[in-house]
Amino acid sequence: MAARQISNPPGIWGHYGALIVLALITLTPIWVMVATGFKDDVLVQQKEPVWFFFFPTLENYDYIMTRGKFDRYLWNSTIVGVSATFLTLLSGGLCAYALARMEFRGRVLVANSTLLVRMVPPAVLAVPAFAMVINFSLNNDLAVLIFFYTALNLPFAIWLLFGFYKQIPVELEEAAIVDGATPLQVFFRVLMPLMKSGYAVAGIFTFRIAWNEFILALLLTGRTTRTLPVGAAGFITDTGVEWGRIMAMGTLIVIPPLLFTFFAARQIIAGMTAGAVKG
Repeated sequence: MAARQISNPPGIWGHYGALIVLALITLTPIWVMVATGFKDDVLVQQKEPVWFFFFPTLENYDYIMTRGKFDRYLWNSTIVGVSATFLTLLSGGLCAYALARMEFRGRVLVANSTLLVRMVPPAVLAVPAFAMVINFSLNNDLAVLIFFYTALNLPFAIWLLFGFYKQIPVELEEAAIVDGATPLQVFFRVLMPLMKSGYAVAGIFTFRIAWNEFILALLLTGRTTRTLPVGAAGFITDTGVEWGRIMAMGTLIVIPPLLFTFFAARQIIAGMTAGAVKG
């Protein structure tokens, strides 16, 4: 025991040291973005960058809020992100439940192969999606962007939720049916509370992709329907790149997904099986 206690501290400090180094590597780009957003044009353009000791300014944030149409981009991104997440979780949950409970040949293969569709990068879908939208005169419409983001995230949601539904004992549903519950009541009142962790993970991934996606948003939106990533790209002009305003916009863009993840963290780490046993 004494030898083990003596040999453990160096190993523990080595692990902590490696974690600190990895954390610094991960946080460095974030700090560069945040610091650049508080610099004026002179500091941004100088040859020797200064990351720590400089006089911060709110000029970039003031420009974004007053003349950068940030409120419109924020509203568009919120509508698209929340709507796409809701539709993805609703339809993906129903599909995953049907695949988990219905008995037919190849259902496991179907559930697992849905993830293959998600492997298609959005850049491949950009040109046909743009042609289809122009054909039907549906450009400059947020509903189109919501539809594409729902279709893009649906395979991952089905694959993820299918695994969670498979872990729920069928006896819980049978007991609810014996008590007089309808299929919809079983789904929304019995299964949904047990699936909080699964829906939290699927919701975070869906919202993050819908919030940050750029290529489809660039092609399928217009002046009044641009989202935040497209709005940030608007600071790349013919005369140069306005790095300070781009970084300030980027700092504001990452805040909602971070808050979403923070508040849903408890649901993510909660054990779905433990919740079923307690219920």
